[in-house]
Amino acid sequence: MAIPVSAALIVLLAMLFVAALPAWPYSSRWGFGPGGVLGIMLAIAVLLALRGQI
Repeated sequence: MAIPVSAALIVLLAMLFVAALPAWPYSSRWGFGPGGVLGIMLAIAVLLALRGQI
């Protein structure tokens, strides 16, 4: 049974979103930029998957 591309993309973006959140002292000056960008990409991918376009 194959995994749909949209599900794999959403899972990948969700993992990247969690990994990009500033959790360590050296990354606190980054702010929420990396996590915010990946969060927006995740939201777009979920919307496109729900609409059936990916």
